[in-house]
Amino acid sequence: MPNINVVNMTGAKVGEIALSDVVFGAEVNEAVLHAAVRAYLLNQRQGTQSTLTRSEVSGGGRKPWKQKGTGRARQGSTRSPQWTHGGIALGPKPRSYYTKLNKKVKQIAMFSALSAKVANNEMVVVDAIVAESYKTKVMADMLKAIGAGKKALVVLESKNDMVVKSLSNIAGVKVVYANTLNVYDILNCNTIVFAQGAVQKIEEVYA
Repeated sequence: MPNINVVNMTGAKVGEIALSDVVFGAEVNEAVLHAAVRAYLLNQRQGTQSTLTRSEVSGGGRKPWKQKGTGRARQGSTRSPQWTHGGIALGPKPRSYYTKLNKKVKQIAMFSALSAKVANNEMVVVDAIVAESYKTKVMADMLKAIGAGKKALVVLESKNDMVVKSLSNIAGVKVVYANTLNVYDILNCNTIVFAQGAVQKIEEVYA
């Protein structure tokens, strides 16, 4: 069972917690992580790109010149793909990129991502992340004190607009709640910063 220090917002150690082996001590499955990240990125795509084919562009209704005797290549329309203002050959059309993962695969990916962060010492647990006012400096000082990297993911237990807005002006920092945590965000940060209550909430859900 992995243990991790709990610090306060000034970076001072205030305790230690034992993390769940199931959630934070699992074997890292790189293949499942790849599948989860790929599915996440594909599902972000809107799939609204569209081009006009030769049948959809305007014009080109008559044959530009007769078939034989001109010395030029035979043409049936001025809206063929090789013509300026012609249609697009094999261009993209609206489609869905939705990719579904099994529930167990999603779970294994989440365990693998969190366990990788713990194994690489890229996870910090703060006893409480609070803000008494809308002050970006307070949050910036906290991230500096706890040694968060340039890209930090802050995980809160529940909605806290004051903390979220105070963190939102800091470049490279993203804030999520425990119930919206995903594999891509975990892997896409240098340091994951958990409020202690968020750790307990995740363990309750998964372990």
